[in-house]
Amino acid sequence: MYRHFKVCAVVPAHNEAVRIASVVASMPPLIDHIVVVDDCSGDETAQQALSAGDPRTTLLQHKTNSGVGAAIRTGYLWAAEQGMDVAVVMAGDGQMDPEDLPSLLEPIAMGKADYVKGNRLVWPGVAEVMPPERLLGNLGLSLLTRATSGYTFIMDSQCGYTALLLSVLPRLNIHEMVPRYGYPNDLLALLHTAGARVEQVPVRPIYFSRTSGLRPFGSILPISKILARSALRRLSREVIRRSAP
Repeated sequence: MYRHFKVCAVVPAHNEAVRIASVVASMPPLIDHIVVVDDCSGDETAQQALSAGDPRTTLLQHKTNSGVGAAIRTGYLWAAEQGMDVAVVMAGDGQMDPEDLPSLLEPIAMGKADYVKGNRLVWPGVAEVMPPERLLGNLGLSLLTRATSGYTFIMDSQCGYTALLLSVLPRLNIHEMVPRYGYPNDLLALLHTAGARVEQVPVRPIYFSRTSGLRPFGSILPISKILARSALRRLSREVIRRSAP
């Protein structure tokens, strides 16, 4: 629990058998529940998640591989059903520092935000840690997301380290969220349509290699299609809402 908020860690995982046990074991006491969503892994992700032996852990498994966005949606809905107040996303690959959790939760606890997003780009020395291909791709996608989401201040659109006030969930049309890569951008547009308050906080970037298989320009084009759809959906709904008597 953080202050008076019950906190659930949502851990999306696909073929993360190597690191998932250490991710679960690293969860600090302020986390009330941990829900690991195994997105139809082909390895021992599920068994390794439970091997950490943390009694706070619940394992959910997708029968088919649905994507990281779909896994996060499953975790959000489960956390809301359990009466949790806040859901924080901590991926199963170990690239999110548990020490940053209080910073993510504080704007919600202070009543200043409904959704808090990590910002790795303001962390000192980020260029020495983040693979250059990811840094370049992130900067490009973040610029596009500012225009399409309605949140013109967003700096690190692709950061998945986030905290959501679950009382906002019924307004989000969460089932419309893109299930795969591109979900962070689409979710921001859904949040804007719902009138959610969004803040950013610095978080430490963690990478286990300076190399990356990401092709920044190859990623921007398909994500741009998602962004265009998100923008049109957001603008049309917001125009209708403003024109309603």
